[in-house]
Amino acid sequence: MSNVYDIKPSELISAAAEALKDKIKKKEYINYVKSGAGKERPPQQENFWYIRSASLLRQVYLNGPIGVQRLSTRYGNRKEHSVHRRHHVAAARGIIRDMLQELENAKLIKRDKVGRVITPQGRSFLDKIATQIATKR
Repeated sequence: MSNVYDIKPSELISAAAEALKDKIKKKEYINYVKSGAGKERPPQQENFWYIRSASLLRQVYLNGPIGVQRLSTRYGNRKEHSVHRRHHVAAARGIIRDMLQELENAKLIKRDKVGRVITPQGRSFLDKIATQIATKR
């Protein structure tokens, strides 16, 4: 039986994003807002909400308990300036918070005193996907 540690992150996230489409709802505002101060435009992918949610679920699985602030730092990027040096800026915390709340409503993660942690259902969800990917190889 495989788990999250045995599978490539890109394969796991894309498979988990497809499975999450049945479990969580996409917020409508995501088509109009940027995903952080370092971005120039809103996300262009149609399934950005599900891909990022799957990625957040994987991060909580690997690094939990983890909070919104640390996740926004992890998903941030370099801000380009015309003359000045580049600096790292955090991702939008509101988007991350809404995604985590959707994952909480689906009972895949739960809130702890120091951040979000994965539930047994969330761990089982990701491990089943990892096992499916491993058996296809």
